[in-house]
This record gives sequence, structure tokens and C-alpha cells, in this order.
Amino acid sequence: MKLLCVMMFTACAALAAEKKLKLEELPPAVQTAVKEQTKNATLVGLSAEKEKGKTTYEVETKIGGKSRDLLLDETGAVVETEEEVDLAAVPALAKAAIQKRATGGAISKVEKVSARAATSYEATIRMKAGATREYSVNADGTPHKKD
Repeated sequence: MKLLCVMMFTACAALAAEKKLKLEELPPAVQTAVKEQTKNATLVGLSAEKEKGKTTYEVETKIGGKSRDLLLDETGAVVETEEEVDLAAVPALAKAAIQKRATGGAISKVEKVSARAATSYEATIRMKAGATREYSVNADGTPHKKD
């Protein structure tokens, strides 16, 4: 019985997993959006993920040595961006909250996340033991709740 449960869980996880794609495998509207969004960027990767019956497309890019990931819907509309930023570019309250949370570790990356009309900041913190963790805050320094 346990083996069956493990197999079913693994199968479900595989179905929800991202699928790597080539540009020509994307729907035409998404291809157009990717071409537009990568004019001044280097395309690093493309993938699709189906969740709750909806497919989204992740476009991984680099601009000026920094990462920028876009999440597109099936029409090619940008629904979320994750842009690597310097800690100095983060609003003061958010920066202070991230620095406090990183006590005992080192901030290795900070991303500005824009989804709909909301903006948050996500920091990757490398702890002394080698583990990494992510911490996400709103511009006012309050913890950001993900959907």
C-alpha cells in the first residue's frame, strides 16, 4: 500500500513539473511575447507548467549579467516578473527586514517580484551550515504571503 501511495505521489508530482521547451514549441502568442521581451536580453531557458488546468510559461533571461524571469499566460501576457536587483535598490524598510532575517548568513541574491499590481522582494540567504533559504517581504518590510 505504501509503495502504491509513493508511486501515485511521484506520478502527480511529475505531471505538475515544469517541462522544458524550445521557442518553436510555444503557442504563437507566447512566441511573439518571448521575442518582444528578449530583444535586449539573453534567453536562458523556456518552460511550461500546468497547474489547476492553466498553463503558464516561464521565460528565463539575463540582462547586464543579472537574471530576469517572466511568467506568461497562454495569451502571452506577462503575469509576473522576477528581476535580480542590488540590495541597495530595495526600499529601506524591506532592506532592513531582509538584513535582519539574514543575521548569521549571507544574502546571495535579491529579486524584485512584480505580480499584478503588487511588488515584493525575495532574498536568497545562504546560512553558515551551507543551507539556503528564501525570504520574501513587501516594500514596507512586512512578510509577503505567496498565493
